Formats: sequence, structure tokens, C-alpha cells
Amino acid sequence: MKDVLILGIESSCDETSAAVVKNGRECLSNVIASQIDIHRRYGGVVPEIAGRNHLLAVMPVIDEALEKAGVKKEELDAVAVTYGAGLIGCLLVGVSAAKAFAYALGKPLVKVNHIEGHIAANLIAFPTLEPPFLSLVASGGHTSIIEVRDNCTFVPVSATMDDAIGEAFDKVARILGLPYPGGPEIDRRAKAGNANIKFCPNLHTRGDHAYSFSGLKTAVVNYVHNLKQKGERIPVDDICASFTAEAVGYLVDTFISAAEERGITKAALAGGVAANSYLRAHLADACAKKGVTLFVPPPVLCTDNAAMIAARGYYSFVSGKDIADLSLNAVSNL
Repeated sequence: MKDVLILGIESSCDETSAAVVKNGRECLSNVIASQIDIHRRYGGVVPEIAGRNHLLAVMPVIDEALEKAGVKKEELDAVAVTYGAGLIGCLLVGVSAAKAFAYALGKPLVKVNHIEGHIAANLIAFPTLEPPFLSLVASGGHTSIIEVRDNCTFVPVSATMDDAIGEAFDKVARILGLPYPGGPEIDRRAKAGNANIKFCPNLHTRGDHAYSFSGLKTAVVNYVHNLKQKGERIPVDDICASFTAEAVGYLVDTFISAAEERGITKAALAGGVAANSYLRAHLADACAKKGVTLFVPPPVLCTDNAAMIAARGYYSFVSGKDIADLSLNAVSNL
């Protein structure tokens, strides 16, 4: 059987990435051009600046991905691209590059949902993993529980009603004066702190498994403001540890409740916040206690990358689904 080579392109936020994946599971290359240093001075991603830098990086990144994979562009079977969700100006760069590339080569163009791509990162990390399984997607823009029935069927179970968990991490980091990106900084500082502060005592799992992180974030912000007004010391490490324990505990408890309700025995973690060490450890422990087998990709596959897009695109391509034409446009919300 002929190997299928997919070029993936990802530009939904502040990473420009291109990758070549074979048969949906084997990553031949995964090149990521990060803009963290550029946006750090602003305390967060500036969409216009991100879009302009994607324009500069996208073609060199694609060329590097093909070179590292040892694949000629004519050998590709299809081009897969993130068309949403994300920052519209950033998405447009990747979509435009993918359309031009596919058209010039006469290859099929496959549109990929960014969130489904995050889940597909597990298919690269664990070549034997097969659906059905339940996935917890935790990132800067999304917090969702999704049932994966097959490699092309993703059924939403619940999502956040307001802030995503990654957004809450970033906002708490900002109020504490921690540098961007805030999530990794809170993870690092939490290791040196004690989880001895209770910010939101009434935070608990809802019957519909929907998330809400806005109240917890606001409680932390108010706590810090009160200390500042009193001229008292800000216990940054303890705040990071306490916020992390509360946010992650709520995230995990809700997910485990959803898994138990559905009789799920396999689970997968996905998204940028999946790199958080406390989340990885706490979810692994909770799943083990409930007899649920947990799959967690390595950190490089948790952040935005094109390998996950190529992996997800492979299954659409071989199934004849989500094949797009040159009218494909970026969509900020999916």
C-alpha cells in the first residue's frame, strides 16, 4: 500500500508551523517558528503583528519542513491547513499559502478544525491509539470535552461558558506581573508555592459538565488588588500554586464526571495547557483511580504545531471528507 504524505500548515495564533506526516501517524518533520519573544514586550499576542510575522515566516517554514522530511513537494499527496478557529488575520496567511501551494502542485486541499487538530496530536504520539475515546482540550482559547467516535467524527460534550482555562492562566499571570506567556510561568512558580489560599469555594462540576473560569479568575484578581491596596506583600508563588490547584482540580473533576457518565475507558489530553505539569499529573492520577487509560502527548505536540494538522488532515483525505476548493476562507470561530 502506498504511503500517504500530508503537508500540514498551522498559523492560527503566534506560531507559524509546517510539517510532513506519513500515513497520519509518523511525523517526518515539524518546524515551528515562534513569535513569543516578539509579543512578550506587549504582554500578549498582538494580532496585526502576529499576522505580519506569519507572512514573513510561512514560506521559509514550509521549505524547511520539506527539506527536513526529505520529501519533494511533488511527492506530497495533499495539503492540510488550519482554517479555524483562531485570529482571523493569522489564519488567512496559512490558508492563502496552503491554497497557493495546493493549486500550484495540483494537489487536494484539506481544511482542518484547529481543535480537532489538537486532539489528533495524540495519534502521532501514540500510533496504536484508536477511537472511541474522550478528549479534554485545554488551551488559551478553548476548554472543551469532546467525544471522538472515529478519526473523522468529533462530538462536543461540553465547553466553557466564558474564559478558557489558558486565558484564565494568562490573565492571572498578568495581574501578578509575570512575563508572557503566563501559563508556563505560573506552572514554574507554583512548584515553589503552597496551595493554601481558597479563591472560589463554590467552584464545582455542573450537571451539564460546562466549564466557567471567569469567577475564579476574578477572585484571584480581587485578592491581589486587596493586598496591593493594603500595602501587603503579594505571595506570588502561593497564589500560583493555589490558583493552579483550584483551576486544574475543577477541570479534572468535571472531565472525570463526564467520562464516568459515558462509560469511557480511554481518554486523551490535548491543547497548549496540556503541557502544564500539575494538570498532567493530576489527570493521570484521577484516571488511574477510575480505571481510565490516559494518553498525553509530549509538550512539543501540545502547543500549536502543523504535525497535528497534517495528522488530522490525513484521515479527512483518505475518507474524502473536508476537501476544500480555492474558495476556502478563514473562520475565527468554529
